[in-house]
Amino acid sequence: MLYLWTALYAASILLANITLNHFIPLPIFGLLSVGTIFFAAVFTLRDKLHTYGLRAVFVAIALALIVNYLAAVYYDTPPRFIMASFLAILIGELADTAIYQRLIEKSWLTRALSSNAVSIPLDTILFTLLAFYGDMSNYDMAQIVWADIVFKTVIAGGLALLLNSYKNKKAQYA
Repeated sequence: MLYLWTALYAASILLANITLNHFIPLPIFGLLSVGTIFFAAVFTLRDKLHTYGLRAVFVAIALALIVNYLAAVYYDTPPRFIMASFLAILIGELADTAIYQRLIEKSWLTRALSSNAVSIPLDTILFTLLAFYGDMSNYDMAQIVWADIVFKTVIAGGLALLLNSYKNKKAQYA
């Protein structure tokens, strides 16, 4: 299962980066990056990797960064997007990991939701500013940040609840 979770983690980041500069205009929320839909799963998938130890988390983060760098070169992604993605992932994922580890005595769901509450806004703000500052208006960037935080939180939280529910049902029948 470790390899499956690692592959899903890296694939989610890859799909997010391939679609990062495609936007869907949404009423109330503004601009939503298509990449957000894929990236939202990253936070919870990484939290799932914690069940295999801290080494598994760091290996998955490194693998995702390498795979995404190679894909960016292949797709001729502008260097600004590569650096924005790299820094946002690195800082956001390390912050998430630190918070998750500090809450190690709590339930998996508490650790996942708490660490996501910090890493989702951090990753979103960092990436948006680094990738789009100077190319987009402050208003458009604010819309992106708002929509991304809301959708990442809903998707990541929903996935965490689903995985936790599955784990509890599996334990109940064991």
